[in-house]
Amino acid sequence: MLAGRALLQSAFALPPPVPPIHADLNGLFLLAVGVGYYWPYRDPDRFRSYLWVMGPLLKGGGSLLFLADHVLRGSPGAFLAFALTDGTLAVWSLWALLRAPASARG
Repeated sequence: MLAGRALLQSAFALPPPVPPIHADLNGLFLLAVGVGYYWPYRDPDRFRSYLWVMGPLLKGGGSLLFLADHVLRGSPGAFLAFALTDGTLAVWSLWALLRAPASARG
């Protein structure tokens, strides 16, 4: 989104974003989410709420939106790869969070 925009546009046969700030903001959002995983990585029990929001909620919601956009607006079929990866991460995160509730540990 920030550095490989031309490559992504080519790979998914998409026009450039108008205005480009939308792609820049999405790239910044992705970086912030990634950096935000630092704290749960270091102390998953303390930052469990972040894992709930960024796992089942964000990834599950993103997966559903990709599917809905494909069905309702005809977005490219290649976008279903994002639905699959986000959905897989949502299910995996949900399984991990439910498997060992914070109150049952240590």
